[in-house]
Amino acid sequence: MQWLKETFHVDKPIIAMCHLQALPGDPAYDTAGGMKKVIDKALADLTHLQDGGVDAVMFSNEFSLPYLTKVRPETTAAMARVIGELMPSIKVPFGVNVLWDPIASIDLAAATGAVFIREIMSGVYASDFGLWDTNVGETVRHKMRLSPDLKLLYNIVPEAASYLGNRNIIDIARSTVFNNRPDALCVSGLTAGAETDTQVLSSVKNAVPSTVVFCNTGCRLENVERQLSVSDGAVVGSTFKIDGVFENAVDPARVKAFMDKVKVIRSASPKAA
Repeated sequence: MQWLKETFHVDKPIIAMCHLQALPGDPAYDTAGGMKKVIDKALADLTHLQDGGVDAVMFSNEFSLPYLTKVRPETTAAMARVIGELMPSIKVPFGVNVLWDPIASIDLAAATGAVFIREIMSGVYASDFGLWDTNVGETVRHKMRLSPDLKLLYNIVPEAASYLGNRNIIDIARSTVFNNRPDALCVSGLTAGAETDTQVLSSVKNAVPSTVVFCNTGCRLENVERQLSVSDGAVVGSTFKIDGVFENAVDPARVKAFMDKVKVIRSASPKAA
């Protein structure tokens, strides 16, 4: 778990999502606004997140709905352009997530210098996007070819999907750690913004105490103390949006209030003492 502090320089890091608008080829892409609109909105969100004090940022094509499990090349290329345009403004460690394609995520990380990715890298699922299969052996070998130091955050039992087979999340966590040696596990609620069950988080952490475990969805001002009491950090997206609504832009006041509380939690923790 030493990599966590070395990468983010704090205990219990908060990774903020920078959700990119729909991209060329996506159903909701704004052809009138074009890539300039995508870049401008991403820069505004990035600025508010960093000014609010987040510890890291993860760029994802969140508005490429409905998602593909093998993305088209234009999506990765468009994301690389956005991140490239934003590079002079990025002041914190950053990661990428090309939904839902781990190979494309690794490609993008290698092209942009991202230090981590979050993806579905192991298991088979029945999902809203069809039967969702993975090839973790190929994924890890692809990482070793392109970006050996890249950290892999495994999303176990992802949003909008269920594991294909009668296995509980504790068994999945244990076997994922044994077989795949993930850098971190991400535990989610039903959808983006849906609260992650604290008891499930605690059970996963207790099952794999030497592995980093992130609260992946639904971490809010009112529950962040409880969630961070059992997890090693959190990935936060919708909470930072205006009115906490997934589709909205980032609200700087919500970011600051959340991060101010996180700093209080850290200062009161035994590790910080």
